[in-house]
Amino acid sequence: MLYPFKFTPILKETIWGGDEICRFKNLHPQRQGIGESWEISHIKDSVSIVANGKLNGKSLEELIETYGERLLGKTTLETSGATFPLLIKFIDARDALSVQVHPNDELAQKRHHSFGKTEMWYVIKAAPGAYLYSGFSQVITPEQYLKSLEDNTFLNYLQKHEVKSGDVFFLPAGRVHALGAGCFIAEIQQTSNITYRIYDYHRNDVQGNPRELHMELAKNAIDYRVYPDCKLSYTPKFGGIQTLVSCPYFTTYLIESEQDAAIRFNDSNGSFSIYICMEGKARLTDNNESQTEIRQGETALFPAENPATEIRLAGKSKILQVR
Repeated sequence: MLYPFKFTPILKETIWGGDEICRFKNLHPQRQGIGESWEISHIKDSVSIVANGKLNGKSLEELIETYGERLLGKTTLETSGATFPLLIKFIDARDALSVQVHPNDELAQKRHHSFGKTEMWYVIKAAPGAYLYSGFSQVITPEQYLKSLEDNTFLNYLQKHEVKSGDVFFLPAGRVHALGAGCFIAEIQQTSNITYRIYDYHRNDVQGNPRELHMELAKNAIDYRVYPDCKLSYTPKFGGIQTLVSCPYFTTYLIESEQDAAIRFNDSNGSFSIYICMEGKARLTDNNESQTEIRQGETALFPAENPATEIRLAGKSKILQVR
């Protein structure tokens, strides 16, 4: 029987990255300028490598090729093929990220032979005054969109949200968005690396050249409608499970407690499950009665054939479950 997998984090240096990720994940030596840690990835040239157990050193791709349905589940294998459908990240924005948008499945397949990119953000930590952009605050046409980029008024059309720890944002493909400085988040997304950069504060890259923008490509990818609920609201269930996001690509739950707690699962939907530790630590028992511990900053993948049946939270803890 397969066992729960942990993977070696893939650290990405960026011009806007900080030092929060290494501290959060207790990685040594601590490095500056790390903008992202890819926890589980099946993106070409950034495929995750198993870091525990008898399959240590095997790639996620090798796991799928060898174990297929046993790892992913029958439905996932039928819909995603031999591609792991989700990409799990931590993102540390020391400086503001570019304003961007991602294409949906249809457009991404047509242009890039790729999945589209629907995603969600869970704010782990936010500096005082930190904010992000998500969606439009007023109606704008494609023609006004291009003109606003020319006259540098584009940001005036965006919803600006001040953020704090625990905030959740759902970002379906087509929604314009950007993280501001001081946001440290967990991101759950479709397996896609297709991003159209719309606006980047007139910054240069590390070679001193203006960063590439994709204003025309983005024009037909943007959802120009105004939505009132770009920031999700939920009521925490301490000692229980709270649904945060449910969409065709993933469902994400929050499991949190202020004290020691044990929660039983009936995880019988036939999908793999991912557990991401936001705070504290927890011990997960699978249906083979073996136990796996995850601590703050760690992520574990439970195969479809071997789901978790119980989670024991140690003191004040927060876990995201994704499937």
